[in-house]
Amino acid sequence: MKKTFILCLLTLLIGAALGWGVGLALIHIFEITAPASAAPQAALDQGDNGPLLERGQAVLKAMKARDYPALAALAHPEKGVRFTPYSTVDPDSDLELTSERLAAAGEDSRAYTWGISDGKGSPLVYTIPDYFALFVFNADYTTAPLIGVDTVLESGNALENASDAYPEGRYVEYHFPGLVPENQGFDWCSLKLVFEVWENDWYLTGVIHSQWTI
Repeated sequence: MKKTFILCLLTLLIGAALGWGVGLALIHIFEITAPASAAPQAALDQGDNGPLLERGQAVLKAMKARDYPALAALAHPEKGVRFTPYSTVDPDSDLELTSERLAAAGEDSRAYTWGISDGKGSPLVYTIPDYFALFVFNADYTTAPLIGVDTVLESGNALENASDAYPEGRYVEYHFPGLVPENQGFDWCSLKLVFEVWENDWYLTGVIHSQWTI
């Protein structure tokens, strides 16, 4: 929280002096290079976020192209991937997909229950491609203006528990402060990609979508 406040203040000062585009670009750089927690295995470089960010970009590229086999190849071979629609990870309601099921998602017409809808309390029942369109790649996160490593960039009234839910993992958050200026930030959204180590490499184990909630 303290770091985010300082970065926001710095952005305001830079934005006033040089323009808001420059300010956002700099906060983007600061968030990427912020110190991160130790890697799960000593064999990985604990002071280098490069491999983690590269793996995150590979995941985003596969998501953007709807290349489910490529995404499946990046999924944790043993745990698969858990999908969380609204910030708070809930193992009892969040859907987990194996890498095999992810690989076949493009041809899978079955509807799955992914959790409970915000405000209504009704089940979120979607096919995998439809869920991805609404709660995974609802925006082009390859162009997200803010990126954080093991850092929550924005939160609403939903509990942020990624670190507790994945004690052996690390996450990269891709954040849009807003999608349409007229909405005054109420349409902010984030995508957290959670990775864990398996056989000395990072694999996707969690996908957490965040947005403004009631």
